[in-house]
Amino acid sequence: MRARDKAAVSALRGTLAALDNAEAVPVEAVPRAGALEASPVGAGATEAARRELGEHDVVGIVRAEASERLEAAAQLTAPAHAARAERLRAEAAVLLRFLAGAEDTDEIAEDTDEDVAADA
Repeated sequence: MRARDKAAVSALRGTLAALDNAEAVPVEAVPRAGALEASPVGAGATEAARRELGEHDVVGIVRAEASERLEAAAQLTAPAHAARAERLRAEAAVLLRFLAGAEDTDEIAEDTDEDVAADA
């Protein structure tokens, strides 16, 4: 972000917002209070725990965000929208590069786990 790469900043902010939305508690899960005297009291009594996303969920959301950007860029065929389409492709490339880096890290971790198991 310090390099002021606007495409990367935009892609990462949008993806973080999508991840934050995915962690939100579904509306059906929030208990409804009846009468005022039956409602919970105290600090945090009305708070609901957010969902926890697994690694597979996060990867799926990041892939979906990249896919959305590529689809939107494909729909922008008019010459007037060429700059916007190129920016969307650049944002998708940032997300796909992030996913490729995460997969490389997973492979390194798996190799390390196999080495540790072999040494034992």
